[in-house]
Amino acid sequence: MTLKPLRLALLLLAAVPAPALAWGGAGHRMVGEEAMRALPPTLPAFLRTPSAVAAVGELSREPDRSKGAGKVHDSNRDPGHFIDLEDDGRILGGPALAALPPTRADYETALRAAGQDSWKAGYLPYSIVDQFQQLTTDLAYWRVEMAAEPRQKTRARRAWMHADRLRREQQILMTIGFLSHFVGDGSQPLHVTAHYNGWGDYPNPKGYSTAKVHGPFEEAFVFANVHAPAVRARMTPFRSCGCPIEKRVADYLAVAGGQVVPFYELEKAGGFAEADPRGAAFATVRVAAGASELRDLIAEAWNASAGVKIGWPAVAVPDAVSGKVDPYESLYGRN
Repeated sequence: MTLKPLRLALLLLAAVPAPALAWGGAGHRMVGEEAMRALPPTLPAFLRTPSAVAAVGELSREPDRSKGAGKVHDSNRDPGHFIDLEDDGRILGGPALAALPPTRADYETALRAAGQDSWKAGYLPYSIVDQFQQLTTDLAYWRVEMAAEPRQKTRARRAWMHADRLRREQQILMTIGFLSHFVGDGSQPLHVTAHYNGWGDYPNPKGYSTAKVHGPFEEAFVFANVHAPAVRARMTPFRSCGCPIEKRVADYLAVAGGQVVPFYELEKAGGFAEADPRGAAFATVRVAAGASELRDLIAEAWNASAGVKIGWPAVAVPDAVSGKVDPYESLYGRN
């Protein structure tokens, strides 16, 4: 008797060590594409085209596709995909998720005080905040150039600003793709826990699996059982936090962390065996949570971009958009 293809894939994935890839290509692509399809109509039209949707879907996979580039590259970037949250809400005995230090340097200092470091504990919250802040800046440049281009007094200046805006649109899609990846990582419960690939060396009175469950769940199972229409149907309405991005990200990751025990309960009950609808529903909701959060963060970055400063010397976006100042030299550079 031959093994069914999915069962064979699960066995092979369990047997071969591999880096954690969060949702695999299929899940990350769905997070990016469904978020882009759900963007509010108030965002720039270039973000809502079919080509932009497809681009973000593919770029969402890029932080995983770059793995294996080299020892320095991988050792620096791989911990940015996860955070080892323990049952008490702390990261490997260090800072609490709800009270993370303001920078990665401060985070590293706090972890070292607990005998750990960010290479072991992961730094996923900082990856998400980093890309959100980059996106806010990218969108601010786009706002300014869109408004200021027609006002430029020479053809050469208008041509440069037009070309720079088009380059910025490509940069924005890349930034959203990377943001999508890390937000998607944060919706996968096994990327937000010290129990990331089996329960591990922790008290285990309920007998949760100690097998390597991470890869088989997020790759073969999701590929076979999670589909874009179902993800779309489970996305939540837009939610504006009205809070600092650091708090929003910590709250978002805490929700995923709260699904770790339900994951292991479901795994113990056989919910991730082949096409079990219980496991499919669980995975669909988590992928949809990533798509919903990404959509919200893109919209929040767009809103925030209206009130920042860009260029050098720095100009305020409202002043440049209104025509109070000409931003050309600040954008093109005096140096």
